[in-house]
Amino acid sequence: MRVVIAEDLALLRDGLIRLLTAYGDEVVAAVETGDELLAALLEHRPDVAVVDVRLPPTHTDEGLRAALAARERIPGLPVLVLSQYVEQLYARELLSDGAGAVGYLLKDRVADVAQFVSAVHGVAGGGMAMDPEVVSQLLARPARAAPLRRLTPREHEVLSLMAEGRSNGAIAQRLVITEKAVSKHINSIFAKLDLRDCDDDHRRVRAVLTYLDA
Repeated sequence: MRVVIAEDLALLRDGLIRLLTAYGDEVVAAVETGDELLAALLEHRPDVAVVDVRLPPTHTDEGLRAALAARERIPGLPVLVLSQYVEQLYARELLSDGAGAVGYLLKDRVADVAQFVSAVHGVAGGGMAMDPEVVSQLLARPARAAPLRRLTPREHEVLSLMAEGRSNGAIAQRLVITEKAVSKHINSIFAKLDLRDCDDDHRRVRAVLTYLDA
């Protein structure tokens, strides 16, 4: 898998390169500014980009802006954003095109190597990986979308865990239920959100986008 990394802290950038290389991925570019990131994404068209939100020169949102600009040119380009803090506006901007293949993790999660690599690979595969804290803050308000009001409390729990990028097996383990029960809940979620005419992976992403954008 081909990866572009954008991180201005040399120590963390080198650590990400070593980590992903150890898992068999190829880092085709590792940059430290927004302009370099956009150029690298357009040149290499990687399988996934791992991007720090705040890059030089202003350390505000250059990384996110470059990633969004690249996704406009390369629709569906997988992007996993790393951030020091939960910034709801940035998370919503990342989700705004509704295409999926996105993730938003706090930098602390990189310390959990297996979780981080799983998130990178999941986003590269067209899925989503949202940090539990991001999901919690995005959902810390009443749901406004009418379809979501049809969901049961358990279905809300399942969908929230789906938003974190968890597999059916991981959801079952977390909720102490069977995978068969998880599948039934997910099928019910798809039906209540009127997600019927596409493959399950696509419906999963669309369900999560509906949930997080409520």
